[in-house]
Amino acid sequence: MPSLTSAPLAARRILVTSALPYANGQIHIGHLVEYIQTDIWIRTLRMHGHEVYYVGADDTHGTPIMLRAEKEGITPKQLIDRVWTEHKRDFDSFGISFDNYYTTDSPENKELSEKIYASLQAAGLIDARDIEQAYDPVREMFLPDRFIKGTCPKCGAKDQYGDSCEVCGSTYQPTELIDPYSVVSGATPIHKTSTHYFFRLSDPRCESFLREWVAGLAQPEATNKMREWLGDDGDAKLADWDISRDAPYFGFEIPGAPGKYFYVWLDAPVGYYASFKNLCEQRGMNFDEWVAPDSTTEQYHFIGKDILYFHTLFWPAMLKFSGHRTPTNVFAHGFLTVDGAKMSKSRGTFITAQSVIDSGLNPEWLRYYFATKLNGSMEDLDLNLDDFVARVNSDLVGKYINIASRTAGFLVKRFNARVQDSAMNHPLLNTLRTALPQIAALYESRDYGRALRQVMELADGVNAYVDSAKPWDQAKDPANAVSLHETCSVCLEAFRLLTLALKPVLPQLAASVERFLAIEPLSWADADLPLASHRPINAYQHLMTRVDIKQIEALLAANRESLLATETGPIDAAGAANASKTPAADVANGSVAAALAKAAAPSSASQAGDAGATINIDDFAKIDLRIARIVDCQAVAGSDKLLQLTLDIGEEKTRNVFSGIKSAYQPHELVGKLTVMVANLAPRKMKFGLSEGMVLAASARDEKAEPGIYILEPHDGAQPGMRVK
Repeated sequence: MPSLTSAPLAARRILVTSALPYANGQIHIGHLVEYIQTDIWIRTLRMHGHEVYYVGADDTHGTPIMLRAEKEGITPKQLIDRVWTEHKRDFDSFGISFDNYYTTDSPENKELSEKIYASLQAAGLIDARDIEQAYDPVREMFLPDRFIKGTCPKCGAKDQYGDSCEVCGSTYQPTELIDPYSVVSGATPIHKTSTHYFFRLSDPRCESFLREWVAGLAQPEATNKMREWLGDDGDAKLADWDISRDAPYFGFEIPGAPGKYFYVWLDAPVGYYASFKNLCEQRGMNFDEWVAPDSTTEQYHFIGKDILYFHTLFWPAMLKFSGHRTPTNVFAHGFLTVDGAKMSKSRGTFITAQSVIDSGLNPEWLRYYFATKLNGSMEDLDLNLDDFVARVNSDLVGKYINIASRTAGFLVKRFNARVQDSAMNHPLLNTLRTALPQIAALYESRDYGRALRQVMELADGVNAYVDSAKPWDQAKDPANAVSLHETCSVCLEAFRLLTLALKPVLPQLAASVERFLAIEPLSWADADLPLASHRPINAYQHLMTRVDIKQIEALLAANRESLLATETGPIDAAGAANASKTPAADVANGSVAAALAKAAAPSSASQAGDAGATINIDDFAKIDLRIARIVDCQAVAGSDKLLQLTLDIGEEKTRNVFSGIKSAYQPHELVGKLTVMVANLAPRKMKFGLSEGMVLAASARDEKAEPGIYILEPHDGAQPGMRVK
């Protein structure tokens, strides 16, 4: 990889992308890890004066978009236009500096996708084959891989998607799933034959090219994974790639194949080029000069490790054999956890980008914290909220901002806001200037955590200098005026240099410092251009506040999907017939809100006999009742009452619920049945595991008496995820 710090530094021409967010949901902090990582990198390069373009787009095609638009009663185009506005708002709020943010549903992308397809076809790398695939007999549609779930044929993990297993990482055909079911209707898919189009990734030309290309990947983990996928030389494991889908489908129709559409994973990466082509048209640039096979430009993709397969196999092979340059490198990052666990809506840790802004949190706090955790590898990273508060307050406010706040006032009041020129050669400042090239190099190698540790070590040295010089004591005696002037001048120049080191991570704060110091926007070349006495600084104004723990509490509350706030703890999520806190009769009488209200209130003998309190429509509206399909049911070892239910409520993942209905049902009797669940009930951690909702059941007050317990069963026409109103 070219060095950032070589001298003289030759200008480079660089195209950078991040993975395209799907236009079917909000941007959350898990997404932001990647965009922040990319943005820091491209800002580092821009600060060297390189010609760098950062482009992105919404990924807008596929069955999920079509079905969501249908559910909302709008067109797919109306849906993707609305989501684009929301995504762009969130990226702007977090300082993600796209040169162009576009959409894959564009004329440029249609043109490029068709051109690439035609080139691959001309190269003999496209096959048409009749295949047997899953078909939903209820919705009368072929099912995309991600709309089929079942048991992984490789490791036996349940509830895995039709194209890959999230447990063992294997990829496979949806027809290989064990006990498959349709995510759309819950029906068991049948097999129907249809003509599909395949990119021949197994062709020896592709294998040969990819074996050579993989050697240039920057991350050893990615190289090893690629070699695992490729297999031994002469014994390649690569399978041909199905690049078509049948109508109905929202996307681009394949030329010469009516009713067949490009699979979203074909036109989505082409969307990188489409966005850049659109930018080139806006600015009068030569697009072909950047993407031709012999181009001297550089091209980098930042992605999550879960889509490494697409970006290190399909995408470079598509580019190579369609007459385009291949990526210079692909950089993958790990997943984000919050407080050591997966992001959770019930705990409030499935945090959206907009909720961060609405809660009054400074988005640059999150940029800094994520940067301290990133090291250029594919390791997962954790947002520990206590550590987040402590680190931001200690590093950014206590160490960095503190330098200016302790000294700027003296300079403005006593020395006409001008620094002492002779102070600019102080040994402390030379130490900072010497460290800056290494910090810049660490940023380019994506080892942000190490770079920021060095920055904070330098800040510690500056604060030690302040504590030793004691400007507040120097100011007490007019005889110390020269020494005080030197102290404040050294500190303000050190603050400028630290700002330069932090600018890729904290661009908005750096802009505020540049205005405060009355200097031009900082670049790496400015390290040796110190503050000058002929240009006064401006009066100091507070640059950053501390994180207040109440802001974190508000953020979690804004993202938490809880039903009722109580002082007695979370409501029992183990099932309507499973605890004295939630009398079964209340549910049987139809008063779910009353039952849950009783669970939240102190119990009493008189309350236990009540049939249910009167509620209004607003109370009922708080309850999110959903149709659920029981896709699995198991007896709970060690419990006489509980069954463990795996429920599909139309979400990306199934829910786990423990319900006290063991006396009434054998597990196999429930599998496949529809029922009703409370979907926004706070999860309850039990000794058997986490229960993520409540199924509704009717019973007599004495559940041991006849007629027993009965789960509620909707008519067969209902589908998982439907609301009960």
